[in-house]
Amino acid sequence: MPITAFTRGGTEYTPEFLVAINAETCIGCGRCYKVCGREVMTLKGVTDEDEIVDLDDEEYEDDIERNVMALVNPDACIGCGACFRVCPTNCQTHAVAD
Repeated sequence: MPITAFTRGGTEYTPEFLVAINAETCIGCGRCYKVCGREVMTLKGVTDEDEIVDLDDEEYEDDIERNVMALVNPDACIGCGACFRVCPTNCQTHAVAD
């Protein structure tokens, strides 16, 4: 049975939690990161060999070709959907908890 939540005003809604970010379509714009106050995701780098690495990892410093968002703390997601609403590429997958 899905979780039921309520807004401050008492409106009922069903939270949809962030479960994945597609690195192929993510452009690393950071909009989702900016609207999420729960540290659910972080910015990572993608190397020329399509490996996702930490941006501060000096080993890959010269190999990073682009940035992407990565899901790092999914248990902190509250299912508000703010990240989904600001994403220009629809690269995120959200799901209702069982």
